[in-house]
Amino acid sequence: MPTAIAVTSADLVLPPNDRQTPPAALLRAPDDQSLDDALAETTVLLEQHGHVVVLCPSSLPAAHRMRLHTIRAVLESNRIALLGTDLPPLGLAVLVRQLRQLSICDFGAGVIASAARLLAHYVYAGALLGTVARLDRVPVSLKSHAKSWLPGAQFAVLANPRPQLLRIGTGDGRIQGPDFVTQLAVANGQLHSEWVTGTLAHQWQVRGVQETLLPADSPGWWGTPKLIEFAAFLPDVSVLYQLVASVRREVCTWCGIQLIGDRCGFCSATLARHAVREPAAALPAGPHGT
Repeated sequence: MPTAIAVTSADLVLPPNDRQTPPAALLRAPDDQSLDDALAETTVLLEQHGHVVVLCPSSLPAAHRMRLHTIRAVLESNRIALLGTDLPPLGLAVLVRQLRQLSICDFGAGVIASAARLLAHYVYAGALLGTVARLDRVPVSLKSHAKSWLPGAQFAVLANPRPQLLRIGTGDGRIQGPDFVTQLAVANGQLHSEWVTGTLAHQWQVRGVQETLLPADSPGWWGTPKLIEFAAFLPDVSVLYQLVASVRREVCTWCGIQLIGDRCGFCSATLARHAVREPAAALPAGPHGT
């Protein structure tokens, strides 16, 4: 019985990489669904899957967030994990798909939930922007703000795992990418450029580009509709499995569920004695031999 992976927006559900990847459940906003219907649907999910892991973006409206907590409280269920994340929308969609891939593996629900924090470190999420004047998710210097007003200015911004920003065409370095094998997801907004699928994909030596629709929340997250969002990710479920399986498993001292890392995704209890161990050696070598 695979753990159910749930999202708060349909555009966070990317097409599967294979025939085995299950779909994600959609937990709708209060304006789109009554509380009674939401409770009924969640009850069915729990009956069918045993546990539900919900990925909640930091930009989720307060009313929607309150709805999720209400469902969990009314059902008196400790089998619903509400996981907050600061990933940009496309990066979050990539992470959701990775958890969907892992949900059919022999991991318990607690391991699946806590794996979200580990796997997020390996998602290189960013965007090519026409302006950074309203960007507040990544540190922006006054100089970069001023250059945003120059005609034709474009900025490459990486939000995860380490913030980076540079103006395209100045020769001031490059966006530091992953040193392991990845594929690149790309979503086009109101910006026309081949820099992401050309220059960046070449610099990062990605093994394939997947184009998808821009999530509805992306313009608000990045502060402009003039963008091309991208996310480099580990596409192979066997590599994801190896990465998660190589981390020491613990038992939550509060709810008793098995997990990895130092925080339970279901009850939020922290295991202070241990920290997440990121087994970088478990990743495949990059195409440039690193």
